[in-house]
Amino acid sequence: MKRVHVYISGYVQGVCFRAATRRAAADRNLTGWVRNTDDGRVEALFEGEDLQIDKMLAWCQDGPPAARVKKVTTLEEQYTGGFTDFSIRY
Repeated sequence: MKRVHVYISGYVQGVCFRAATRRAAADRNLTGWVRNTDDGRVEALFEGEDLQIDKMLAWCQDGPPAARVKKVTTLEEQYTGGFTDFSIRY
């Protein structure tokens, strides 16, 4: 099991990135959250099986169709299993 903190930059706000991330994470049985940051990035925290996390990180490289991802920064953290679902934070 793995936990990854992700920062996504580019044209990623106002393009349904958070909603698409929630759907993509749910499809991969991941838990955690996603939110917009004040500096124009999207921040997410994913927990789940290693392979599914890797698939989610690959998805983040493109995001939803209207997004234009320039950079994805990932920080692996200690897995905690502290989430029951995947949510959008505001």
